[in-house]
Amino acid sequence: MKGNEFLKKLKALAKRKGWNYEWHPDEGKGSHGTLYMNGKLTVVRNLKDELKTGTFHGMLKQLGIKESDLHDK
Repeated sequence: MKGNEFLKKLKALAKRKGWNYEWHPDEGKGSHGTLYMNGKLTVVRNLKDELKTGTFHGMLKQLGIKESDLHDK
């Protein structure tokens, strides 16, 4: 999954759950940006690159969500 796809899925999840979602691409070095969601935060690197598995799972853990939460409709 690429970074921009990850953000789209998180935005949809936040909308379903009624959580706040704030993406700040200017808060980070270089191609990194900060995502604030439901009182938690994580740093997302280059949105065009594929997320590595460990990075992906680490960001989910920081946000307190499971991978399955991204696929619920």
